[in-house]
Amino acid sequence: MIKKIGSILLLGIFCTGAALHAQRHWNQILSDKDLSRDTITKKGITLIFINKEEGFSKAEAGRMQETFFEIYPKEIKTYNKKAAKKVAMIIDPEYKGVAATAGTVIRINPEWMEKHPEDLDVVTHEAMHIVQAYHGHSGPGWITEGIADYVRNEFGVNNKAAGWSLTPFNEKQSYTNAYRITARFLVWITQHYKKSFVQSLNFAMREGKYTDGFWKDQTGKTVDELWSLYSQNPAI
Repeated sequence: MIKKIGSILLLGIFCTGAALHAQRHWNQILSDKDLSRDTITKKGITLIFINKEEGFSKAEAGRMQETFFEIYPKEIKTYNKKAAKKVAMIIDPEYKGVAATAGTVIRINPEWMEKHPEDLDVVTHEAMHIVQAYHGHSGPGWITEGIADYVRNEFGVNNKAAGWSLTPFNEKQSYTNAYRITARFLVWITQHYKKSFVQSLNFAMREGKYTDGFWKDQTGKTVDELWSLYSQNPAI
């Protein structure tokens, strides 16, 4: 999720009262405000692409769809072969962040895409949240977002044109900063300790097996020790 909005990403965890109502509302994809609705299936994966924005570029919509079908199979293959094969993506002017995901529904602010048409890998980041499928298991949000940006860096199709890259290290950062800062730290760990570290971390988060001891179990170092070493030699 590119902009945090309460506990949207964690609604699968908080499944009582208002949270259940919010989840149902978030996953509601039928609306009389839909201007177009396309259902596209390729190689067993279905995308329901819904546009609620008058004048939204059909060419941009096509590029977003192409991005999804380019990256989502790779995300599934690498990080969760049981991930959902049916996804909804909604161009939703009522959503005022950049983009966010809950369940199998991605909402994207059309104003953002109109101003940043090359930022196609918003789709890559958000689709990874569907693949993560951490529903029912709590874990640090900075890991969730860090992994999603790690995967955007790994599989992204248009990052350079969008002006997107991992954030260079500086001494004011923390591994808990999430997003591109955490993602870069994860890249460093895969290069210096274990190539499959992020796959293992993602699995532990999804299965509810993540603990603070995960880092030492995988690398022989605590997360603080790893960050200290990273800060001394952050080259990737």
